[in-house]
Amino acid sequence: MTYFSYSTVETDYLSARDPALGAVIARIGHIDREVIPNLFTALINSIAGQQISGKALATVWARLCDRLGEITPDSVLAAGEDGLRACGLSGRKAGYMLAAARAVQDGTLNIHSLVDKTDTEVIQTLVALPGVGRWTAEMLLIFSLQRPDVLAFDDFGIRKGLCRLYGWDEVTREQFEDCRARFSPYGTVASLYLWALAAEKTEK
Repeated sequence: MTYFSYSTVETDYLSARDPALGAVIARIGHIDREVIPNLFTALINSIAGQQISGKALATVWARLCDRLGEITPDSVLAAGEDGLRACGLSGRKAGYMLAAARAVQDGTLNIHSLVDKTDTEVIQTLVALPGVGRWTAEMLLIFSLQRPDVLAFDDFGIRKGLCRLYGWDEVTREQFEDCRARFSPYGTVASLYLWALAAEKTEK
């Protein structure tokens, strides 16, 4: 099992830049967040995770892995829409996965080339695929490529974490961009703590 790699370099920087986040980091401690080094597997995982909770994704992902074994373009295409839907996916998501598998198989998408692209180039490349938006690409940047400075505005958990951190009712784009600038160049580590904060149960 591989986890997102970071150290006290990142957490010390973030704590110095933002005392409120620093208090959260000190209370929670180091976070082990699993990553998926295989880019195609990670892409399929990101598609599966669109607009569902982490718990729901874990259930669907376990079914996919059980049914397909190794998640490859060949195994996805062999499963077909019916096989993917049997794992709990919608027809739309199954279609997106099949399109991604075909793109990799026929060379339309050279997925290994993503390693050498900038974050912006990775996003631009991936959003050309059916059903892949910025959020899906950003999750791949974090959970496969382990890019250090990703803070996703379109992620509900990130916005919820920011609201809890600062006592906001909602996050405006301007507030978000201020946070992005303050957390840079370690926005991804900030994201890990914002997700953890968002997931905590609060007293009624």
